Amino acid sequence: MGKKKVIQKSGEEASSKGTAARSGTSGKGKARKVQEGNVYIKASYNNTMMTVTDVKGEVLAWASSGSLGFSGPKKATPFASSKIVAAVAERLKNTGPVDIHVIVKGIGSGRDSAIRSLPNHGFNILSIKDATPVPHNGPRPPKVRRV
Repeated sequence: MGKKKVIQKSGEEASSKGTAARSGTSGKGKARKVQEGNVYIKASYNNTMMTVTDVKGEVLAWASSGSLGFSGPKKATPFASSKIVAAVAERLKNTGPVDIHVIVKGIGSGRDSAIRSLPNHGFNILSIKDATPVPHNGPRPPKVRRV
């Protein structure tokens, strides 16, 4: 490993590049006001995840119980799912949708709690759809065991 070469820039060059890189929100322009959107809730036995999108499907905010600091079996509890809704509502309080369509997937214990806490945080639920995947007969079962 050799010595690293350090390039010194003048004060004017460094300041102009720094402001250009940090302007806007994530380089995508200004945050826009969204009236209607979709909320996707995935509740498994191990975790609960929530994603809020606009009508086109562009993600506005998301959260999971693991990202909020819950660990182990606490991630799939109803308490964790209500905290997820609170975190997403906090991120969307200025720009986010008010009227939402809820799409629920999975059979975890946090799905009912997440749906019930959505109106408490200012969301107006227009529809609720259950999109839990159901197997259509599945794979072939194993042969009978002979002892």
